[in-house]
Amino acid sequence: MKNNTAWWFRITVAFFLVIVLMEVYIDSGDKPAFIAYPTLMFGFMALILLLLIAIAFIVQAIENVLYNTLDDEAKVRYLAEKEKKWEWTWGKKMYSKMLGSKPIESEEEIILDHNYDGIRELDNNLPPWWVYLFYASIVFGVVYLARFHVFNDYDQDLEYEQEVAAAQLEIEAYKKTAKGLVDANTVELLTDAADLSAGKGIFEGNCVACHMADGGGGIGPNLTDQHWILGGGIKNVFNTISEGGRDGKGMIAWKQNLKPAEIAQVASYVLSFQGTTPANPKAPEGDIWIDPNAPAVENPVDTAAPEVEIDSASVTMN
Repeated sequence: MKNNTAWWFRITVAFFLVIVLMEVYIDSGDKPAFIAYPTLMFGFMALILLLLIAIAFIVQAIENVLYNTLDDEAKVRYLAEKEKKWEWTWGKKMYSKMLGSKPIESEEEIILDHNYDGIRELDNNLPPWWVYLFYASIVFGVVYLARFHVFNDYDQDLEYEQEVAAAQLEIEAYKKTAKGLVDANTVELLTDAADLSAGKGIFEGNCVACHMADGGGGIGPNLTDQHWILGGGIKNVFNTISEGGRDGKGMIAWKQNLKPAEIAQVASYVLSFQGTTPANPKAPEGDIWIDPNAPAVENPVDTAAPEVEIDSASVTMN
């Protein structure tokens, strides 16, 4: 045929459409399907590509056969129809209207008398799109002036403070779910077996020399009783491990050696010693620590039986 269609474009679009559908319907977990199943995917895509090419050639051959069966007049009409290109008539009209320029055949109506070495000047109007934008900027300026300078809606300082406050809230929310960003203020007691196991490994590798494997204490204090030198609870224990104990005679600061998540794990493991009985417990040191956030214990209700008055006249003397 004299006018070949863009068969290669149709094949390309159909091929990539098949790839998208395969990615959607094949369960490959977090990985793309062509990475999770490379042999299957590439083999299947090669087969699809061959089928698409074969279909394109078959359609082309059928069209050629049908074209050759037409008479001369029909061939001319067919080719003329094929030569027609699709045009977006409404879009072209709107583009011409927004541009606001006159066609070349009508330029004599707006040509000026100026002549610069044979160069003539046209008295074109400003493009309508430019004029509309100019009017829109005026409206915007009036609204902006009234809102921020007449009614004092908000200024840049207030906007900055609001955005910083919103960012701080987002950071705090993120820290609550990010173990790697935990600190003494956001740490929570870990009860998961994996965390406690990791904390046990850190404790046995770094802390048993001073606190013993069962937490009974040696150089360091006993970790099984309710007495704490620098306060108990997960937040105080985390801070003590991170920043170190008392100056000159306390534990070193472990924040240079352990990550925040690891400190949280070992602090939670340390608290698991509470209430256990070590082999050779060291004498208590520090003060008994009471969790200020613990629910208050209500005073027991006096359940003593009320006194019963006995009528002396009803008592029989033996």
